[in-house]
Amino acid sequence: MLFVIPTLAVLVGAPYAYLKIRSRKLAGEDLSVYDNAPDVFAAAQPSEGLDRLNTFLHEMFVGPAQAGNAKNGWEAKRERFDAMGMARDYGDVEFRPDVMSIDGEEITGSWTLVPGHNPDARLLYMHGGAFTVGSDISHRPLTVQLARRTGMAVFTPNYRLMPENSRRDGINDARSAYSWITNTGPDGPAPLTKLVLAGDSAGGNLVLMLTNWARKHMDRQPDAVVAFSPTTDATMSSPSMQTNLATDHMLRPMLAPILKAPKLLLLPAMARHYAMSPSDPEQSPIYDDLSDLPPIFIQASRDELLHDDGARFAMKAKAAGSPVSFQSWGGGLPHVWQIFDDYIVEANAALDEVEAFLAKYI
Repeated sequence: MLFVIPTLAVLVGAPYAYLKIRSRKLAGEDLSVYDNAPDVFAAAQPSEGLDRLNTFLHEMFVGPAQAGNAKNGWEAKRERFDAMGMARDYGDVEFRPDVMSIDGEEITGSWTLVPGHNPDARLLYMHGGAFTVGSDISHRPLTVQLARRTGMAVFTPNYRLMPENSRRDGINDARSAYSWITNTGPDGPAPLTKLVLAGDSAGGNLVLMLTNWARKHMDRQPDAVVAFSPTTDATMSSPSMQTNLATDHMLRPMLAPILKAPKLLLLPAMARHYAMSPSDPEQSPIYDDLSDLPPIFIQASRDELLHDDGARFAMKAKAAGSPVSFQSWGGGLPHVWQIFDDYIVEANAALDEVEAFLAKYI
């Protein structure tokens, strides 16, 4: 009996100590120094449209999650996302398919082109969808808005999605898309005059990663960058990840179970799942050097889980001297509300701000 207690202590204590040390290494720098409470730029007003949108989000995200895997598999999710993009009438907008062929890899996508567009002014749009869903079709409501408001040729690549592909595959595809669009327009190979990066959620993560990467590896930097509700920190350490669980109807079904796990277990599990550290700057751009960046404009809802991911990124970038602006929108707006312009006026109001920002640089 005298040997049992010390033996148990070693058996339990050693793995615990290892996990504690491991999770600290994976957590990266302490980002709490960049926490702030930004003023609300604008707030949604109660409306019938917002009520309808919340009902739609419940049917689209909460309901399927509660129904179980039969209605919540990857293919079913992807079909639901694409259905949203195909349900709209876009008038005279052309969606022109294209294929990136780089290093033996072929990635499909499409150009969103409005009449009178400038083929040499290009916007690379990285779609959201938690790196698992989404496409050039699902995000047409946003690419059409950006094309109409800028006159640029907008290209959306269908980067490889998880879980059948790795997180690294999506990162590599985003980099390939950046290199490709600097030399290729909607009519074929051609130099460009202006380059904008934009993306939402997971796509916002990718464009901020690309901005850091391009500064180090590319001669051509983006003229401006727009990120809608980007995820910037895969360690999920920002305060709104906890404080906004009750108010984020879109992301809660997916993230709530994950956020319940202790960081001691969560971070090593994520490192294994992604085959890279959660705080690796290649998947968590907030952990990179954020100096010497081009003008960046970030919008997020005060009530969503990713609010502080964007706010922290902006604060750290500004502290490093980069021209980054952050707008916090209140009133119960959902994650990436800008895509729901057929429901709420606040979507167009937010896009008006994006248009004004881009007008300075294109």
